[in-house]
Amino acid sequence: MLDIGQLAFSAALSFAAIGSACGVGVAGMAAVGAWKKCFAQNKNAPFLLIIFVAAPLTQTLYGFLLMNALKDAATADALAKVGIGMLGGIAMGFSAYFQGKVGANASDALAETGKGFGNYILTVGMVETVALFVMIFLITALG
Repeated sequence: MLDIGQLAFSAALSFAAIGSACGVGVAGMAAVGAWKKCFAQNKNAPFLLIIFVAAPLTQTLYGFLLMNALKDAATADALAKVGIGMLGGIAMGFSAYFQGKVGANASDALAETGKGFGNYILTVGMVETVALFVMIFLITALG
């Protein structure tokens, strides 16, 4: 029989990766639309938009790191592991999704104006920080 604590490992990675996929998808669709507008107006299409598209991928890495920390935490209660894995993965997944939404708007704005990259990337980074905090605080909670 499978130990319920095993569910924690896959949950941490899977929920974070689902959010990453959704975030990349949202930002990617917006970047493609922004590039299309640039091409239609005979403007240079900013390659920097790819940064906004790729940003949500890091939450999958954070889910992987949390997964490994859960595996190494042999003393943690199985139910606590499940809670940490599921809720941590979901929190990181939401961070990735909303990071993609911010990246989508940033792509549109940068392609249209050619200005504000620093402001946009800082905003994307603030959403990223939520996932980092979740990962760090939950790994710390494991002991």
